[in-house]
Order: sequence, then C-alpha cells, then structure tokens
Amino acid sequence: MQAADLGQEDIHTYLARHQKKELLRFLTCGSVDDGKSTLIGRLLHDTKMIYEDQLAAVKRDSEKVGTTGAGEIDLALLTDGLKAEREQGITIDVAYRYFSTDRRKFIIADTPGHEQYTRNMATGASTCQLAIILIDARHGVQTQTRRHSFIVSLLGIRHVVVAINKMDLVGHSQEVFERIRAEYTGFVAKLDVPDITFIPMSALKGDNVATRSDKTPWYHGPSLLDHLETVHIASDRNLADLRFPVQYVIRPNLDFRGFAGTLASGTVRTGDEVMVLPSGKRSRVKSIVTYDGDLDEAFAPQAVTLTLTDEVDVSRGDMLVRPDSPPHVSSQIEAMVVWMAEQPLVPGRTYTLKHTTRQVSAEVGAFRYGVDVNTLEHRAVARLGLNEVGLVQLSLTHPLACDPYRTNAATGAFILIDRLTNTTVGAGMIQEAGPTRQAEAVATAKTRDSLVAPAEREQRFGQKPVTVLLVGLTGSGKSRIAYALERKLWDEGRAVTVLYGQNMRHGLNRDLGFTADDRSENLRRSAEVAKLMNDAGVITVAAFVAPHAAVREKAKQVIGADRVLEVYCTAPMEVLRARDQSGAYKLADEGKIAQMPGVTAAFEEPKSPDLVLNTDQLDVDASVARIIDLLKAKGYVR
Repeated sequence: MQAADLGQEDIHTYLARHQKKELLRFLTCGSVDDGKSTLIGRLLHDTKMIYEDQLAAVKRDSEKVGTTGAGEIDLALLTDGLKAEREQGITIDVAYRYFSTDRRKFIIADTPGHEQYTRNMATGASTCQLAIILIDARHGVQTQTRRHSFIVSLLGIRHVVVAINKMDLVGHSQEVFERIRAEYTGFVAKLDVPDITFIPMSALKGDNVATRSDKTPWYHGPSLLDHLETVHIASDRNLADLRFPVQYVIRPNLDFRGFAGTLASGTVRTGDEVMVLPSGKRSRVKSIVTYDGDLDEAFAPQAVTLTLTDEVDVSRGDMLVRPDSPPHVSSQIEAMVVWMAEQPLVPGRTYTLKHTTRQVSAEVGAFRYGVDVNTLEHRAVARLGLNEVGLVQLSLTHPLACDPYRTNAATGAFILIDRLTNTTVGAGMIQEAGPTRQAEAVATAKTRDSLVAPAEREQRFGQKPVTVLLVGLTGSGKSRIAYALERKLWDEGRAVTVLYGQNMRHGLNRDLGFTADDRSENLRRSAEVAKLMNDAGVITVAAFVAPHAAVREKAKQVIGADRVLEVYCTAPMEVLRARDQSGAYKLADEGKIAQMPGVTAAFEEPKSPDLVLNTDQLDVDASVARIIDLLKAKGYVR
C-alpha cells in the first residue's frame, strides 16, 4: 500500500482492511553465499518497503563492506545487521523482517547457512508456514541444502519454494535449471514435503522475484512474490481436533470462573461437550468470553476464555478437548530433538519440559538414533551434542496430553529447559506417545542365575564360548564363510551355531526393515541372542552388514567384549557388485532401496578388527582356516 492509496481512503478504513489481511510467515535458507539475505533485500526493495534513510544507509555501507562491486547496492545489508555478519559476508543470527502487499502480510526469517548455526535455523523455522530454499545455480544441490531441507521437513513445513538463484551467472540456462530440479527432487523424495515449487531467479538483478522476467522465456510459472501472495495455507491449520491448553484460571468474583487460553487447534462452540485432561472429567461449554463480547464459536488461533456448566477442577496446564478425538496422554514420549546447548544431552540428567502451558520434569530414557543432518543417515548415539538431531525417548514425571507433531504441531512441540540456568537447551517434535515395553519389563522382571557354572560348560564342550562377528558389505562373502566355519567346527566336535542377519529377519526380527535404525536394532537383538548362546557354552558365528561402528561396539558390550572376535570381510566394490545375486546394488542405484550401505548410506570400516579377510584374494576354505587359527591363538579352542 503506497501513499497515493492512503490518500483515497480514510486511515481507519485502511488500518481495518490491513488488519484483516492473511499473514504468511516464511523463511529463507540454504548454503552459504546462495543469496538469502540479498533475496530478502530485493523483496523489500521491489515492494517499496524500505524507508529512504534506510536505503541511504545501505548505499553508504555497500561502499565499505558490500560484496556486489563498485556502484552496486548490497541489499543483503538490510538483514545482515551484526558487525560480524557484515565483516564475513554471512548470516549468523536469525533476522526477522516485515512487509506487506495488497493481498497479504509477511514476516520473513532470514536464517544462517553455516552448520554451526543449525539451532538458529531451527528456531527461525519453528513458526513458519513456508520455506524458501536457495540453491546457487553454479553449484547445484549442496550439503547445506540437504541439511536445511531435512530440518524443514522435520518441522512440518508443508510448502517449499526451491529458488534456483544466480541464474544470470549461468546464462539463464534451462538445462541447468532442469538438472538441479531433477537432483533436488530425487533427494527430497525421502522427506515428507507435500508442496514444492521451483523458480529460476536472480536475487541480485530481480529476475522472477517481484515480477516475471523476460530473460527466462522457457519458464511459465509465477514469480516468487506472486507465489507468496497466492499459496494456499488456510487448510494447513488443524481445525478438526479441539485442543485448548488452559493458560490461567480467571476468578474475579464468586459468580464467574473462566479458563483463559489460546486455541491451539480445532473449533469450539457453546454447548459443546469437552473433556479435561489429564483428569478425564467432562462438562459442556457454557460461554465463550472475549474482551469484545461473547462468541457463539471460536477457532484456532483465537485467544478466549471458556466457562463450563459444571464445577470441575481445571488448572493451568490442563487441556480441554473433545471426548471423541482426544490426544495421547502418557508419561513416555518419543521425539526428534534438536539440541541447542554446548553441554550435551545425556541420560540421567533432569530437564524441564515445557509443552503448551504445562511444565513437567523429563529425563532421557534411551537414544533411538542420531540423524546425520547432511546425509539423513541414522546412527547409534549415546548423547546429543550442539546442533545435533536425534530420536529420543523421554520419561516424564507427570503425564502429558499431546499429539504427534505431524498431526498437530501446536500440541506436538515442546522445548527443554536447563533447570540450573533456566535457558532453552533443546527443541522437540513428538513422534509418538505411550508407555514403552522395555521400561515396564525392566521394572517388573527379575533375573535368575543358572545352576550350571561356565567352567562346567567349558569342560563338557572342550571350548570357551565366543562370538565370531563377521561384518562386511553385501557380497563380501561373510555368510558363506559363516556357514563353512560352522560346518568345520561341528566336524571337529564343537558346539556351534550361526546367526545370519537375513535369517533373523524371518523370525525374531521380522518386524524390521532395512533403514539404518532397523539395521541397528537387528544387530542389537541378535547380540542378545548371541549372549544367551555364549552363556550356554556355544560358539556363535554372527554374520551381519553392521555398517555403524557405534552399533558394533554396543553389540560387543551386550555379548561381553572378551567374548567377541571381530572379523572384517572386504573386497573391491566391483567384486561385491559382480557377486550380488539379489540385485540389491542395482535397486539401490535406481533409488528403490533407501539407505543401502556402500551405495546410498555410509559403511564405517572397522578400525581395529581382530582379523581382516580380503575375500577377493582368499577363497572360503582359506578364510575359514584363518579364523580357526585366530580362535586357537586366542585360546577359545584347542
């Protein structure tokens, strides 16, 4: 809205109309130097939202610290306000800017691209409905691009604009644009991002930013501003499930008792039946009170005061819901946590968990896995450090009424607060809630010791129990060696058995897939079986891909480090592919198998195995002979 428009209508009319405009919150993210701050500066400049004194100051600063060359205005300086940002030409803190058009109001969060500021990026994205991910047309999809796309998906942002920037530096090439689009589409298929729009642009020159550019005649989509003004966000809000966290109780006199708060989701009408959680008491809505008078209906995100027809006990932190669509109520939750503190998140330490208007104490029950935010790979972890992300099981001192974050972001999000410093140290997105079987079993189960001593078993079998852990990529020959070793030891009169990863999936582990997390769980459960077999005096040969060093170390701890021999089976990749009769490598190349070690996921080679078998140079019999020599040298067999 410009001054000329203001002159044609009463100021109060203008303000009232402006107040009713729909608000869109969005963020810009991507790799360093992709032009995020420049893009925001261009939007503000082209929508005439920069005051003359601001523009004059930016012109002066452009001569001192600008990066666009002599005589050019560095519009990035509109958002990069910190001295360190201007000196380095990077964004460090999250910068918020506001602008509006005739159609919408906008709040922009300019987030950092550096990995060490992941927590800043997550903070800026937490309230946004749309993300603009910039990609430098010269460099294509980078590690930071993948990292920010993962966090955008993690935070449940449904709308993504992939702005392929600096098209002027590649001659506005359609071929470059299509190549980057195909590369990004292949990566983002692993994530949950339902709405993606690709726009070629030049933030520095203004091409396809506020208006369509004639320099890209092959592009028939909207300009960035057109898309921002028209993208449909109204249906993103959950209006089906009533969630009303009570912020405080209002009791001005004996005749009025109301419960104030902001509707996190859903709608509420007078006469609706509601249930109070966690108590489960029921009543009906008597009135919906606001400063401007009573309402017949309210919807998220309105702030209102509700009164009930019955005198039920409702306190701050309780939640009013509909009885037919309640949230989970549990003192055990699993959540993706973004850790934001120098001191790591570790088991055994108590934190304050703030969820809507409720605060409870929380401890780490277990780490399910950590996520490499650059590759999306899952890894076994024992803690989360600064800027790291992982799936964590939390045990709470009091039950929480919550929803999975994907279903309801308002009641699926929380923050963790350090109890000593009172600073926010983590942000969480609830994946599921409910009691864990493991916690219940540990609390109630009792162990019993065998009446047969280990020495008796050694004397009976003439051997010391051990687990020979054969690890290696698909096609390395570990399973053939495992069964040949079993045959050889059995023929010598040994008590021996094989645990093969694929066989375990047909029984005990039939509920597991082939993600990194499932591979880790497959080995963990199998290690428990190997321990039982060793306790019974049996030599166990275990053959698994086991791609992660941390998971292998945990398996050794379960079995007993003094009862494990690690044997690494390896061969060149061309040999492994030639041996593969299952077609797994081919399927992984085609994107039909996700997170396959050696192709689409990492394989961490053992650093100090007890034995290395180069199976392209050794046949099965020679490999078995070397393992038996190792068993004799270590004193497990005579």
